[in-house]
Amino acid sequence: MKHLNLIFSILTVIASVLLCQQIVANSMANQQNKNDFAELNHVKYGLLSIDEWNRQVTIILAEEINKLYLSKANEKVLRKHIVVLLNTLIDKVDKRIRHENAETTGGKISQSFIDLFIDLDSIKKGIPEYADAVIHEMTKAKTKRQIKAVLNKQLEQYSKQTFDFRDTPKLGSILLRTDTVDVEAAKNKLKVEIDLKHDLIVKEVLALIMLAAVIFTLSGFSRQTLPHSRYLSLILILIILLFSGVTTPTIDMEAKISQMTFMLLGHPVHFENQVLYYQSKSILDVFRIMMNHRDIQMKLVGVLLITFSIIFPLLKIASTVGFYLNYHHARQNPVIRFFVLHSGKWSMADVMVVAIFMAYIGFNGIIANQLGRLNSVNEEIVLLTTNGTSLQPGFFLFLSYTLLALFLSELLTKKHHAEERRNPYIDPRPRIQMP
Repeated sequence: MKHLNLIFSILTVIASVLLCQQIVANSMANQQNKNDFAELNHVKYGLLSIDEWNRQVTIILAEEINKLYLSKANEKVLRKHIVVLLNTLIDKVDKRIRHENAETTGGKISQSFIDLFIDLDSIKKGIPEYADAVIHEMTKAKTKRQIKAVLNKQLEQYSKQTFDFRDTPKLGSILLRTDTVDVEAAKNKLKVEIDLKHDLIVKEVLALIMLAAVIFTLSGFSRQTLPHSRYLSLILILIILLFSGVTTPTIDMEAKISQMTFMLLGHPVHFENQVLYYQSKSILDVFRIMMNHRDIQMKLVGVLLITFSIIFPLLKIASTVGFYLNYHHARQNPVIRFFVLHSGKWSMADVMVVAIFMAYIGFNGIIANQLGRLNSVNEEIVLLTTNGTSLQPGFFLFLSYTLLALFLSELLTKKHHAEERRNPYIDPRPRIQMP
């Protein structure tokens, strides 16, 4: 039976280590994918981008140019404008010629011949016919194609002259990392990878938590004395849960405009998945950010964070091992007795779990409230916002560690009290030996 317990303990620890390694690796890879995906969808590359507005407006204007059509009513209006324009043009030409000829003798002679042989009123009588000829020429298919070609060429020049000065090195690195040639291809590839990785991580986390829960349940309800191999496997599983809980993302905070649409010249101008804010951090990520901050207050908060989330739990685990093995009379040590027997009801790890959960509720409520004010649905504009704040597998791993650590502490406390009842004359205080 002893050998079976040893083999079972070794196998559970090996399985837990393998699952932990996969969870951490996949979580970090997916965290990078999520950050890249959020960067590609950031509002600065869409709704606030000159290039994106230029692209959409240019497409709309090009479509309008290609749909140019002179109706009968438009022809009449255009004919009136052409008549006025030709009449004004003839008057200006006549006035200019008279002004130039009046300055010299030869010019005066030329002007007298012009007045003798050219009747300006007769020319103006033909203006309506000239206007009809112009309209006829403009309505020809060849002329229409030429006009549209000229307009499109000019539009293309204007489009090239309109651009954003902002440098985008992040986009280039993301395209290089995803091995894609454009932003849309990178988005599609990252979306598929994120979904696949997320499903895999959830399955691995559930497997690790269920494995740990089964081992602790079997150990807790066993009436036999807990063998050393089983106890050490429980401790190692706790360390594995703690490690995976602090190194993988615990919460994702996202605020985005999921859809914004309005009509321009009868064409929709559409923006979607415009990320306003996104963060996906683990406890260690938050600690590094705080320690790199210039303010001493932030550094102090980082030290407190790492103390309550890692140092205290590790001290508690070490105290539990020393208490169980009674290494160097550890059961008589007041510090170890405090960590094992008196801090089990409410430890700093519990505070961390509650703090993360309250932060999730708080951010979720604030973001939902603020984005709710932006939602708008009317004839002019459709604006829909989305709150993507969610708890991540790291939170549930850390929560599992906390609950199972409390369970193990309670188990040791009950066994210790049972031993004290069986041996009421044993003094738990340290004995002072006289020389």
